[in-house]
Amino acid sequence: MKKFVSLTLAILSVATLLFGATACAEEEKVGSRYEITAEYVPENATLAGTTKITFENCTDNELSVLKFQLYPNAYRKDALFKPVSKTYESAAYYKGESYGEMVISSVNGAKNWEVMGEDENILYAYLERSLFPGDKVVLDIGFLLKLANVNHRTGITANTVNLGNFFPMLCGYKDGGFYENVYYSDGDPFYTDCADFQVTLKLPKEYKVAATGEISRERTLESKKEYVFTASSVRDFALVLSEKFRVLQTEAGGNTIEYYYYDDEDAQASLDVAAESFEYYEKTFGEYPYAAYRVVQTGFCLGGMEYPCLSMISDALAEDKAEQARAIAHETAHQWWYAAVGSDQIENAWQDEGLAEYSAITFFENYEKYGVVRETAVMDALKEYRSYYDVYGSVLGRTDTKMTRHLKDFLSDYEYKCLSYDKAIVMFDTLRKSVGDDRFFASLKKYYKENKLKIATPESLIGAFERSGLDVNGFFDSFLSGKAIL
Repeated sequence: MKKFVSLTLAILSVATLLFGATACAEEEKVGSRYEITAEYVPENATLAGTTKITFENCTDNELSVLKFQLYPNAYRKDALFKPVSKTYESAAYYKGESYGEMVISSVNGAKNWEVMGEDENILYAYLERSLFPGDKVVLDIGFLLKLANVNHRTGITANTVNLGNFFPMLCGYKDGGFYENVYYSDGDPFYTDCADFQVTLKLPKEYKVAATGEISRERTLESKKEYVFTASSVRDFALVLSEKFRVLQTEAGGNTIEYYYYDDEDAQASLDVAAESFEYYEKTFGEYPYAAYRVVQTGFCLGGMEYPCLSMISDALAEDKAEQARAIAHETAHQWWYAAVGSDQIENAWQDEGLAEYSAITFFENYEKYGVVRETAVMDALKEYRSYYDVYGSVLGRTDTKMTRHLKDFLSDYEYKCLSYDKAIVMFDTLRKSVGDDRFFASLKKYYKENKLKIATPESLIGAFERSGLDVNGFFDSFLSGKAIL
């Protein structure tokens, strides 16, 4: 997710805080299949539906309970962990206070169930019998999603309906158990294994839909329209709905590239950025595993947000084509560093965000017409990082520069950006200068090939460079542990 944070806002955030404030290991092997059926009712601002999940125990352990993330509960009035930080509240809640939630009505196929978690954010489905490795179970989960008016991942914006993280989603499996986490406002609080999806959506026929999956069937039912989407081996499934969408389409490397928009005076230029960056990343890192990619203009309080085969781009960037181009290039890079190669975005945010941002810089380096100079971009990142170091040092008396940390340990959006983006940019550029372009990009190709459709650890990335004959373990450790002096 691309963020834009001003130094002034960051300092205010620090002052407020301080003074008063994959289950299956083999590539392409999928352990779960979701069949989601839902209807969007704009008059009620609701999405009612069911999630049928077929789960295969691909772990080595006996399982007696399945756990599901209920991300929309972060939008509740009494949520302990808000989806939006104070810095972005005014940009997010464009109509003032607004709340949403997810209500679970039934879990068929389970012995019993309850909503638990630190912030009413986890559904526990207790199974009728234990699942041993290789066993399967089918659960039907009924839910009602109440949508807030908010420019964010899940909500109604002025021109669109964002349906990211909108259904009960199986927690990722890590270290012998399901990985529970709350909805942190800094970064992307997701750790997700790949699954197969079939999504049936009914909505008023005036709406167009941008989706992660491909349309396998559509039909008109009097005043409504019904779409059936399918997607294989994806980490998530997102949709954006609008009565105002216009669509441009092109191809890049045999893949369909689409741009959904409603307020863009030079929409062709935006589509060109998406197509050119897509083509560059595929040539530089490896073949894209899906047939199509969609860039979607929508209400969003940050620069953008990535999902498999789909990126949300904030309509607030429409009048700044340079920043919009950077956001599109960044989110498109996430199709390689998140959608294809997964990572723990909660404990190692730098691994996808920093690599996506640096990949975008290398794209612009090769497309000079966009006016982004690699050396300048890296120097800007270093300057912002050093400003962060000075500001936090003067306020706190010390500065924690560790990049490897849990999202809950970042003191502000500003600290998150300076460590997960800025310092990571400097790290990757320094490494590239040290080992040379050929070995740097060959190692990233190896990393991509070895970890596509898996969840990669930092050791997976470091190991790809090591297996290319480069002794870089100490180099990465110096940056990630905070020992490096910049």
